[in-house]
Amino acid sequence: QDAFTYLDDVKFTFTDRPHVYQQFLDIMKDFKNGEIDTPRVIERVVKLFVGWDDLLDGFNTFLPPGYEIQCSKKTDSNDVKVSTPGGSVVRLNSPIPPLLLDETDPRPT
Repeated sequence: QDAFTYLDDVKFTFTDRPHVYQQFLDIMKDFKNGEIDTPRVIERVVKLFVGWDDLLDGFNTFLPPGYEIQCSKKTDSNDVKVSTPGGSVVRLNSPIPPLLLDETDPRPT
């Protein structure tokens, strides 16, 4: 799946909620501009698209090697799990998911 097809899928999915599509574009713009890193883009996209497993699964195509979003259809639960290059798995199952922090992040945990 290429980026344009994925964007079309997102736009079509949220035809009746264009603000969601715009939020996604804003997230990707922040990522492209270096304002957020890979864990933050994953966190925000998962929060935005929770319940739309096909969109979350499709987003894996654009993640760097070692990162993978595993949706409920893969895990047989309502959780979303994110694998990281270090081999850790983070469960994102709350309305506001926990940060995917690394040891260099200055924010408190």
